[in-house]
Amino acid sequence: MLFPYPPASARGRRRALVRLAVAGLAGLIGGAAHAADDAARYPDKVIRIVVPNPAGGASDVMARLLGKKLTEKWGQPVVVENKSGANGSIGASYVAKSDADGYTLLLMDSGSLTISPSIMKLNYSPTKDLAPVSIVAYSPHILVVSNKLPVHNVQELVDYAKANKGRLNFGETPGSITHLAGVLFASQSGIEWNYIGYKGGSQVLSDLAGGQIDVAMNSFLATYPLVKGGAIRMLAVASPQRFGAIPDTPALSERLPGFVTGSWQALMAPAGTPPAVVQKLHAAIAEITAEADTRQRFAELGSEPVSMTPAEIAVWLRKETDHWAKVVKDGDIKVF
Repeated sequence: MLFPYPPASARGRRRALVRLAVAGLAGLIGGAAHAADDAARYPDKVIRIVVPNPAGGASDVMARLLGKKLTEKWGQPVVVENKSGANGSIGASYVAKSDADGYTLLLMDSGSLTISPSIMKLNYSPTKDLAPVSIVAYSPHILVVSNKLPVHNVQELVDYAKANKGRLNFGETPGSITHLAGVLFASQSGIEWNYIGYKGGSQVLSDLAGGQIDVAMNSFLATYPLVKGGAIRMLAVASPQRFGAIPDTPALSERLPGFVTGSWQALMAPAGTPPAVVQKLHAAIAEITAEADTRQRFAELGSEPVSMTPAEIAVWLRKETDHWAKVVKDGDIKVF
């Protein structure tokens, strides 16, 4: 029933409409004031940042760095909890189903958020059940080969792969962004190679250094030390342009326009988190990532800060999800 009682006349109906409008406006003002009060008080208790990967990885290191900085800034404890498994979906689902109050957050590689819907059945929706706060940092993948492979640049790799069709082995973790990056590179380069699955990137790199596999696309943080040590050979970086830490290394986008892959560390909150709280978090992260010591630490991790608003991130995540869905479909990739 629209009205609490049926008006007896046109004048009565008008009076009832006015009363309803006033009550509704009062409710909106009261709700806005309550939300503003919540944001002003935020945070007034412990904040948890859930990392859906084991301790020691890029997301974990970033989360602990941010947690320390936020604690210093706000005077409230920020703790990091590792809830790993199922390509990040266990931790992500946990946060998606948590109270939307800004006290339970998710920090993870956005690749898992954008790829998982296409390769596995999820009990949450990354785009509907999570709200973007910030993209904290970006670190590119690098294309590397075994020292046993007689190639020293991308063109030589493509030529060798075409001359030895189906003989090269590409190491990957099934269903990961590095797996799909290899699929995308092969498709756009017109080559074929075998995909050799591993449980993690460290095993990929170990076998690449040992010559058991030929090629890989892996994270800068884990891979570059092996390149510097001479254990494997780097051919290119998958950043939008040449990357600051390795300016002499060609970007794959120079050969394949628009080819960009890597690790975007996304800070997410449960959908429905008050916008004022999201904005307060976003502003704090922006301030922290602008600090010289944070930038220095990011550089040591092979990462660079990213400047995107929550609204821009939401649009970008949807586009990335559609992009990788097409790669999965075109490549007929089945993992889980």
